[in-house]
Amino acid sequence: MQAAAIKLTDLTVAYDRHPAIHHVSGEFKPGSLTAVVGPNGAGKTTLLKAIIGLLRPAEGRVELSGVKHQDIAYLPQQAEIDRAFPITVLDAVLIGYWRRVGALGAIDARSTERALNALDAVGLSGFAERPVAMMSAGQFQRALFARVMLQDAPVILLDEPFAAIDTRTTRDLLELVRRWHGESRTIVAVLHDLDQVRDNFPEAVMVARECLGWGATKDVLTAENLLRARQMSEAWDDEAALCLPAKQA
Repeated sequence: MQAAAIKLTDLTVAYDRHPAIHHVSGEFKPGSLTAVVGPNGAGKTTLLKAIIGLLRPAEGRVELSGVKHQDIAYLPQQAEIDRAFPITVLDAVLIGYWRRVGALGAIDARSTERALNALDAVGLSGFAERPVAMMSAGQFQRALFARVMLQDAPVILLDEPFAAIDTRTTRDLLELVRRWHGESRTIVAVLHDLDQVRDNFPEAVMVARECLGWGATKDVLTAENLLRARQMSEAWDDEAALCLPAKQA
């Protein structure tokens, strides 16, 4: 697996000129396993979308080493996915090949076999022809993890991958994350369960629109940082003007 790193330098991302995250700097090192934590609305999803290239920085930059945007596997929140679209579970997993073959590219028998094997690996043997609309939240999340498996990417971004799913599914998918980490992939996951972070993620980033901590999980998830994050969340002004770059502040 090719080593891949992600470096953020004074990163600011804004919606309608109001900053969602600002002046964030740090590096996700090659092969690291990092949780991104913070209050609701803190900019965690924005951070992932800036890394993948779905959002453009208002200031600062994202630097990728050893990987291109199209080689990053990104698993969005389930709420962002329209499950009413009439496709089967197998079709949903095969979308993992989209960046390799394009919209009109052919999926051969070997690729289909790999997709079926991925479904087996996430506990969905026999689900291939089931419509995605008929799956539970946990089953659908397993299918999305199977899609990520097909991408075979050196960098994996997961946005709330364990939200609203059952304990058994969470345990199984966490085991898959640990396997990816063992393969030296760089993994970044947005999470809310701090105990889950402490038990499974050696690195952490805490954001509350700005970065409050970046490093070893035990050094980031401190009582002081958690209090600061809560206080900053309570003081947010969604109508605040776009901030100036750090060097001009």
